[in-house]
Amino acid sequence: MVELDQYKYNLSNLRTSLNELGDSLEVASKEEKVVQLEKAMEEQHFWDDAEHSAKVIKEVKGLKNTIDNYKKLQTLYDDVETLIEMGYEEEDESIVDEVKESFQQLKNQLDELTVSTLLSEEYDKDNAILTIHAGAGGTESCDWANMLYRMYCRYADSKGFSYEVLDFLEGDEAGYKSVTLQISGENAYGYLKSERGVHRLVRISPFNAAGKRQTSFVSCDVMPDIDEDIDIEINEEDLRVDTYRSGGAGGQHVNKTSSAVRITHIPTGIVVQCQNERSQFQNKDRCMKMLKSQLYIKAQQENAEKISGIRGEVSDNGWGSQIRSYVMQPYTMVKDHRTNEEVGNVQSVLDGNINPFINAYLKWIKLSNN
Repeated sequence: MVELDQYKYNLSNLRTSLNELGDSLEVASKEEKVVQLEKAMEEQHFWDDAEHSAKVIKEVKGLKNTIDNYKKLQTLYDDVETLIEMGYEEEDESIVDEVKESFQQLKNQLDELTVSTLLSEEYDKDNAILTIHAGAGGTESCDWANMLYRMYCRYADSKGFSYEVLDFLEGDEAGYKSVTLQISGENAYGYLKSERGVHRLVRISPFNAAGKRQTSFVSCDVMPDIDEDIDIEINEEDLRVDTYRSGGAGGQHVNKTSSAVRITHIPTGIVVQCQNERSQFQNKDRCMKMLKSQLYIKAQQENAEKISGIRGEVSDNGWGSQIRSYVMQPYTMVKDHRTNEEVGNVQSVLDGNINPFINAYLKWIKLSNN
C-alpha cells in the first residue's frame, strides 16, 4: 500500500496549507460580519436606500461565498482522509484511484481559493469590461480576435460568470475587428486583469491557399466596471458623440435606426461605445458610465501609488510587445512572457482553461510588489 502511504503524507502537508488559508481568509471574522450585516438587513428602514442595500447584499453574498468555499475544502479534506483509512482497513488497492481523483480535486480547489486571497486591490471584486482589438495581420487577426472572444466566453462559463457583448465590429471576411464584453461575477476584474496586453498567434493560415505559417496579433484591454456612481465632472464641450446602426453586417439583427453610440473624450482620446441596449438613450447612458470609470481610473493612475494596481498600458499591437504567445505550428505551446508559465495543450487553453496563466500572474504581481 505504498501509494496510500504517499497520499497520506501529501495530505498531511496540505493540512498546513489549509490551516494557513483559513487564517488568511479570517473565516471566523467573516462569519461575525455576516451576522452583523444580516441583523442590519432586518432593520425597518434598511430598504429605504436602494443603493446602500444593494451594496450590503452584495457584500453578504461575497462573504458567504468565501466561507462556504473554505468549509467545502475542509469537508473534501476529511473525505480524502476517510478514503485513505478505508483503503488501509480493507486492504483494497482499487480505492487508490478514487483517492487519487479526490486528492487532486482537493489540491486544485485549495490552489484556486489560495490564489483568490491575492485579489486585494481596490477594484478586484468588480465586474470586468474586456475589449479585444484585431492588430497586425488583417483577416488573420480578425479571426484570432474571434478565437480569443470564444476563449474568454468559455472561461466565464467555467467560472460561473455571466457575460454580454456591449459592442462589436465584424471583420470584412471573418471574425471581429473589435469586440467589447462585460464579464460579471465576483472578482471578475481581479482575475481578468492578467489578460491586458498583446496576444500573439502562430499557426498555419486557413486563409492562405499556400498553407504558410502566419503570425497574428490581438490586443486586450481590461477595465473594472466600477459599481458606484463616480463623481467625475465631464464638460460636454469635451465630448464627441457619434451614433451608428447596431448589429452585424446584414440580416435580421441589423437595427434600422442609429441607436448605437460612440463617445470620444477629446482631451484624453478615450473612446467608449455601446450598442447592446434597446435605445440610443440607454446606450449613451451606458457609455457615459464607462467613460466615467475610465476617467476615474486615469486620474488614479496619475497618483504614483495607484498606477501598478489599476491599469497598465497596452503596448503596440504587433511584434515584440506580446504578453503571451499561442503557438500551433511547428509545435504546440502557450507561453506567458511575463511569468514564463507554459502549457503544452493549446486547444485546452483556447477552450477557456486560462487559470494557470491567471494564477501565475497574480503570484508574480505579489512578488513584484514585495
